Amino acid sequence: MQLPLMPPVKPMLAKPVKGVPEADSVEGGLLYEPKWDGFRCIVFRDGDEVVLGSRNEKPLTRYFPEVVAAMRENLPERCVVDGEIVIASGSVLDFDALLNRIHPADSRVRRLAEETPAGFVAFDLLALGDEDLTGRGFGERRALLERALEHTSGSIFLTPATGDSTVARSWFEVFEGAGLDGVVAKPLALPYRQNERVMFKVKHLRTADCVVAGFRWHASGPVVGSLLLGLWDGDGHLQHVGVCGAFTAARRAVITTTRSGAATASLPATLTQASRDAILAGLARRRVDTDRNRHRDRKTKARPGFPPGGPHLPTRTAAAQISVCGPLAA
Repeated sequence: MQLPLMPPVKPMLAKPVKGVPEADSVEGGLLYEPKWDGFRCIVFRDGDEVVLGSRNEKPLTRYFPEVVAAMRENLPERCVVDGEIVIASGSVLDFDALLNRIHPADSRVRRLAEETPAGFVAFDLLALGDEDLTGRGFGERRALLERALEHTSGSIFLTPATGDSTVARSWFEVFEGAGLDGVVAKPLALPYRQNERVMFKVKHLRTADCVVAGFRWHASGPVVGSLLLGLWDGDGHLQHVGVCGAFTAARRAVITTTRSGAATASLPATLTQASRDAILAGLARRRVDTDRNRHRDRKTKARPGFPPGGPHLPTRTAAAQISVCGPLAA
């Protein structure tokens, strides 16, 4: 492989902001895109040779043979493209199906490639032919990407984009139920800056009253590292929904008590032993679905303990029925 930009390449990143910024808030303007919930991937193609690079610079190539084949059919002969590998399950994106694809057995990888095929959503062009495009502004790179992918088909898509902040806000609201992660705002004059948070992202944020169901030890020693959070489902079973670990060292010491020479985490005093047993039993069941929080949660405030039948998993809104094909075809 001989390209003007060779692997590994660290992707350009976005910093979180509270709301969708106005297009004129940045010199040169902004372009808005949906934020896809998948595996960030930089694709290197030189003829028949294709490498799928990940955000942590480890190759994804062997795990997605169907994506590699689609790249050979759809991408320019020599190019480097930034995007996201996604899997759609029915009308929503399925991140857990992506996780299942990372497996050491080639036979399983091949089987899952047929059962849960992945697609690729392209959103930046870093090199084309013999030219390194990373020094050009994003607006120029986007225009070149649109021309390069003009005749793509199958499982390779160009992400929709808009310069209208009102449209971007509507995307933020409407596409949440389809599994998209929010909205990204990209300065049009911005060159590609590897591993720097120079774009803007607005992510969906929800709060929930959760059961503190257990804990994990901190790597530094016998203090609480993170709390395991649960919510009750419709059948009365406690389901694991995430973890909370954003504590200072002083706070970790406060929530850790020493009893009989052993450190244990304090659970709410109002929680009965039967409830604790039910919590631990619920955590023993593996739950894999889109109700689980993939990213680490942040604690906002403590609440008293909940007995069974307390805080429940949220129900899906009608927006969940929006097909991911909708934004792709926009």
